[in-house]
Amino acid sequence: MELFYRSTRNENVMLTASEAILKGLSDEGGLFVPEYIPKLPVPLADLAGMDYQETAYVVMKQFLTDFTEEELRGCIRAAYDDKFDNEEIAPIAKVDGVYYLELFHGPTIAFKDMALSILPHLMTTAARKHHVTDEIVILTATSGDTGKAALAGFADVEGTRIIVFYPKGGVSDVQRLQMVTQKGDNTAVIAIHGNFDEAQSGVKKMFEDERLKAELQKAGFRFSSANSINIGRLVPQIVYYVHAYGCLLKHEEIQEGEAVNVVVPTGNFGNILAAYFAKQMGVPIAKLICASNENKVLFDFFETGTYDKNREFILTESPSMDILISSNLERLIYLISGRNEAKNRELMKELNENGRYGITGKMKAELSDFAAGYASADEMKKAIRDTYENTGYVMDTHTAVAAAVYEAYRRDSNDPAKTIIASTASPYKFAESVLNAIRPGEYEGQEGIALADELSRLSGTEIPKAVEEIRNAEIRHTRECDAQEMEAAVKEILGLR
Repeated sequence: MELFYRSTRNENVMLTASEAILKGLSDEGGLFVPEYIPKLPVPLADLAGMDYQETAYVVMKQFLTDFTEEELRGCIRAAYDDKFDNEEIAPIAKVDGVYYLELFHGPTIAFKDMALSILPHLMTTAARKHHVTDEIVILTATSGDTGKAALAGFADVEGTRIIVFYPKGGVSDVQRLQMVTQKGDNTAVIAIHGNFDEAQSGVKKMFEDERLKAELQKAGFRFSSANSINIGRLVPQIVYYVHAYGCLLKHEEIQEGEAVNVVVPTGNFGNILAAYFAKQMGVPIAKLICASNENKVLFDFFETGTYDKNREFILTESPSMDILISSNLERLIYLISGRNEAKNRELMKELNENGRYGITGKMKAELSDFAAGYASADEMKKAIRDTYENTGYVMDTHTAVAAAVYEAYRRDSNDPAKTIIASTASPYKFAESVLNAIRPGEYEGQEGIALADELSRLSGTEIPKAVEEIRNAEIRHTRECDAQEMEAAVKEILGLR
């Protein structure tokens, strides 16, 4: 039975999975959502015997119904191979009774690799299915990790170009170097004078511009997205939550059917939305705990039912979560409104015009699966330091936000459920912040790339290949622009002016 995708803002839009992946964003700005959330086609016990690739096929086949078995298995094989430094792909570390789902063993040492390793293969397969001859231009805004993972995935992929915008001064030293040293004749990286929300808004504006779309088409280009607004990003993320449950079963850490909590550090909401979809598929997840840093727009939303981005934007040491417009939340808003595209469109219009919206009491009641918390900078650092001193385990700043939020949740709720924390990045990506949390004051002023050796010594872990590669790599991308000049920069790169 074929599963179609609807736009969150126009009920008349109905696309196949491959069409939705190619398009990225609906013409009126809506996001694509499956008509229904399919159920797992196998008993939970079977998950224990599956490796990551087999789990990926079982899950993704339910969502990507117009891909043949040969096509989908080929995409999975090409994505989840020896570019990951752990054969389990997403191993689980049990630390002080909590299960850390390590999503940073891919080529760019962040969780974005889990989806962006496969998205280029899904996209090029979809292009062949639909006889697309235009060059696909991947247009992406990043708060630090998506950019490098997308660049690595699409570099020199035939028939594609990729343009990434990131906020100048708003990413870590390692994140910046990973992007500006990226090879590939089809890659472009631009630092904008602004924050991530301005970069993301600029990208969405270009997607929705019909005049620009016509101009591109005339020149033989079409836009698509590698951001989590693309359903081809979200579906692969569901896999690792399903696989994590199977791993806990396999190692007899839980009983079949036993419910677990999942804690996700998130700013854009896509990573925790994937866990919500896994729960809808039948994975026994009790609470989905949404962890925010000091940009706590999501925490306030879950507490009050009002989403309000009209606040100070705070630059933190967990920069991938420094976001005030959580674009993936729109998918959840659409679902809890009863898939009411008119209501969703009204709320998104309010957000666009006034910077805020409030959901109804009935919609808020639909959020009972979620809990939310936020951690200050001091609480984040304490989580890193305490975990290291008690166990020797070193986590990055984003994972530490989740650990701090979970500790507060456990203390306040007395919830005894076993808990998975999504560990979203390698500590090497934020070495300066991590080391200063463990040994306050000792490393002030030293940049992350120079501290890799010290972190390796202190943690007893190998420096990842992704960090070694950028130590002396050539800086290839030096473009900068103001937020209002993003379209002009894209046109210049594509030779349209």
